[in-house]
Amino acid sequence: MDGETSDVDFVSCCDDTRRHPWFAVVADRTQSDAQFTVGLTGGIASGKSTIAGFFEALGVPVIDTDIVAREVVAPGSPGLVKIRESFGDSVIDECGSLDRYRMREIIFSNDEKRLALERILHPLIRTETNAQAAAAEGDYVVIVVPLLFESPIKAEMDRIVVVDCEEETQIERLILRDNESRDQACRILEAQANREERLSIADDIVRNDGDVDSARERVHTLHGIYMELAHEQSN
Repeated sequence: MDGETSDVDFVSCCDDTRRHPWFAVVADRTQSDAQFTVGLTGGIASGKSTIAGFFEALGVPVIDTDIVAREVVAPGSPGLVKIRESFGDSVIDECGSLDRYRMREIIFSNDEKRLALERILHPLIRTETNAQAAAAEGDYVVIVVPLLFESPIKAEMDRIVVVDCEEETQIERLILRDNESRDQACRILEAQANREERLSIADDIVRNDGDVDSARERVHTLHGIYMELAHEQSN
């Protein structure tokens, strides 16, 4: 299991953090509360959710901005109503949920449509992320941001951990997991920062090419480091 679902990755694909007004709000919260904050990032299908789950199992509060994005467009939500009004019934499946596969096709072929979707999603994500951040308790908090390289919030993180794997592994996971064509999987990767760019902002790296036990052990090691750093900061 690589830990991520098509629901989660849908937002990763359409996101552009350079235009994210809500990121600045999260950054303000980090500074004002002086809570040690770890930004967790990685490319699509790198297994970010799996690694975040390892931190969560250790009692660390995790705020996953992709999961937040899924929540704000749940069936019957104001977010989904707005999307339906803007994009029509074709992006709603027979169960009344957002058809993410169809939405991917639309936003990859039309930048204006992608921006329209962002204008709907971002304020909703901002509000919910802030609510979760305000409620978080613990020595440190992990905020999962898929496109952290492109975002100014990276400067506000006390530590950045990048989940890394071979690009071919990402492509294979997308094909198997989301039933994507190889061409579409490659287009998705091209829409994000490349591997070298993500690694360039890393304080720490967790390899996730399939050895789950090694990845979990690495998270345990990092947890100890982050606990020490958080205590030093609080003192």
